[in-house]
Amino acid sequence: LTGDSYTLCFDVCSAQATKDAIDSLPEDWRQVQVLINNAGLAWGRESIQEGIKEKWERMIDTNLKGVLYVTQAVLPLLREATGVRTIINLGSIAGKQAYAGGNVYSATKYAIDGLTQSMRIDLLPEGIRVGQIAPGAAETEFSLVRFDGDASKAKQVYTGFDPLQAGDIADAAWFMVSRPAHVCINDLIIMPTAQANATTFHRQS
Repeated sequence: LTGDSYTLCFDVCSAQATKDAIDSLPEDWRQVQVLINNAGLAWGRESIQEGIKEKWERMIDTNLKGVLYVTQAVLPLLREATGVRTIINLGSIAGKQAYAGGNVYSATKYAIDGLTQSMRIDLLPEGIRVGQIAPGAAETEFSLVRFDGDASKAKQVYTGFDPLQAGDIADAAWFMVSRPAHVCINDLIIMPTAQANATTFHRQS
């Protein structure tokens, strides 16, 4: 416990580990008003013909099952909390537009898009707001993970334009959370000014 933060370290791919971690929260930290499902990764750019099952399973387990497990574990706390309650799922432009080599990653993010819509319906009678943020190119460790730690490949992804930064997405999440109780931002797509869609960029030489 440090200041106004309390950290739990667990694997969102495990339903039991997730439940145990959330159940372990001290009483002072059980008033949960906001859940941001942010865990996710892309691993590889292989075509579907050359796909590596280990990578497929890791993306599905983290990007989709992780959201399901964490949401189900935290929902009892959200239900008990007072005030405005909000769930934000981190999707991707890849969940709106597929691209070559993005197959399974894209499929998991399309799933998050559908899951967010369904969650909003399910939780509507309880007054819990549910929305999605779908970023475009954001310069985080995302590409470093995708390319197995190859820093040169990761850097090339963001060459020639100003990508989004983690703080841009955090600002958007805060905007969604801080709206009045009668306002729910269902879906927010954010891209760099230099990006038009999933695959079209204006890069400076």
